[in-house]
Amino acid sequence: MAGIWAPENKFKIWLEIETLACEQMANLGTIPQSVPKVLREKGGFDIDRIDEIEREVKHDVIAFLTSVAEHIGEDSRYVHQGMTSSDVGDTALCVQMMQSADLLIEDMEALLAALKKRAQEHKDTLCIGRSHGIHAEPTTFGLKLSQHYAAFARGLERLKEARKDIARCTISGAVGTYATIDPSVEEYVAKHLGLEPETIATQVIPRDRHATFFATLGVIASSIENLAIEIRHLQRTEVREAEEFFSKGQKGSSAMPHKRNPILSENLTGLARLVRSAVTPALENVALWHERDISHSSVERNIGPDACVTLDFALYRLTSLVENLLVYPDTMKRNLERTGGLVFSQRVLLALTQAGISREDAYRIVQRNAMEVWESNAEKKFLDLLKADEDVKKAFDEKTLEAIFDYEHYIKNRDAIFKRVYG
Repeated sequence: MAGIWAPENKFKIWLEIETLACEQMANLGTIPQSVPKVLREKGGFDIDRIDEIEREVKHDVIAFLTSVAEHIGEDSRYVHQGMTSSDVGDTALCVQMMQSADLLIEDMEALLAALKKRAQEHKDTLCIGRSHGIHAEPTTFGLKLSQHYAAFARGLERLKEARKDIARCTISGAVGTYATIDPSVEEYVAKHLGLEPETIATQVIPRDRHATFFATLGVIASSIENLAIEIRHLQRTEVREAEEFFSKGQKGSSAMPHKRNPILSENLTGLARLVRSAVTPALENVALWHERDISHSSVERNIGPDACVTLDFALYRLTSLVENLLVYPDTMKRNLERTGGLVFSQRVLLALTQAGISREDAYRIVQRNAMEVWESNAEKKFLDLLKADEDVKKAFDEKTLEAIFDYEHYIKNRDAIFKRVYG
């Protein structure tokens, strides 16, 4: 990914754009046939020389063209004919973003494969679902991971659409009117680079396309953070239902030898913030003066490599974390039972209403017993209290009540959910 954003790759793309443009101009008879031929045979550039020239002329494309001219000689006067700097820079930036998207798509596919494997492994592993951080009702760890799989699957589709949207080319000259260059040159360059001609370029490719790309990266980063925070919570000492792999010889703290910290998840949370920091500047780049200005350029020179490299690394790290995640089913079961059966409160509530008790009265009956369990720190068991409750006794017998306390009820549709998620 770093190589995509390196000067060497950028200037290679620039040279290819100029060469393709010359090929079509030669086909049209606008320039001699020798020009694209010499570009293919001798065309080149020297990065140090480009930097040296740019320090004097204060213009990166002119510096590049001067370096190319030093390689090909007299025919250089026909290179870049009728074109403007944005024709080269904007089209090349789109190629770099496409190349980055291709790597990120591979990263996403690897992460999805890892999540699917672990979700299937733990499809039946019971654990407590939480809302507001408080025990709610049972689920499975496989279903928990499947929620994240679905989010990344949506992210992958958005990324593919963003790649398609950014695959644009402009070779339209000053203010985008094609006054000095035939539109067929743009079509030729676009076809050979795997791009589409921009519908109408105001000398620059409209930045709403770029904003969509970076916003997509930001959403994927948020999905990374969502899973990272889940792992951080599950690794807390009081929970410890899952934790990051801790290798032999690894040290968690300089002061406390017992520590096993969720450093990868914490790192991913921070990386997500960095990727998202590119979104607002990309949105602000949409508003440019008239047909163009370059207020967007300094932004993109930073957020392009930074966001793509950071997200690439984060996806790779998260995939490794998921593949090596330590999962503790026995601890999950113990935590599930820590509240003395309170997780069955909704089932009891519904059963009482079905037995003819109003919802308001049923809620009151269930809650008063539930609060007693809470206040006893679960030393009193929910089922025992319900068995002794006169209002509950009137509604149904103990056998019916005991049948309500069945974990399988909560996960009976896991196969249907898995089919919906994975097909």
